[in-house]
Amino acid sequence: MNKDKLKSLLEHWIEHSLEHSEKYSEWAEKISSEMPEISELLKKAAMKFEEGVRLLEDAKNKL
Repeated sequence: MNKDKLKSLLEHWIEHSLEHSEKYSEWAEKISSEMPEISELLKKAAMKFEEGVRLLEDAKNKL
């Protein structure tokens, strides 16, 4: 696989992961008073996606 293709894929995955993280955080806030346990789980999921984004960015920067 060539580096340009991989860089393009990494950029797409980063963007897509950030979108997921934002939605999870948004919904965590919306339901925080009604469903605090689920809200916390969504916050944790958002944090995991953000961690994944950092790893994907590291991979992209090493190309």
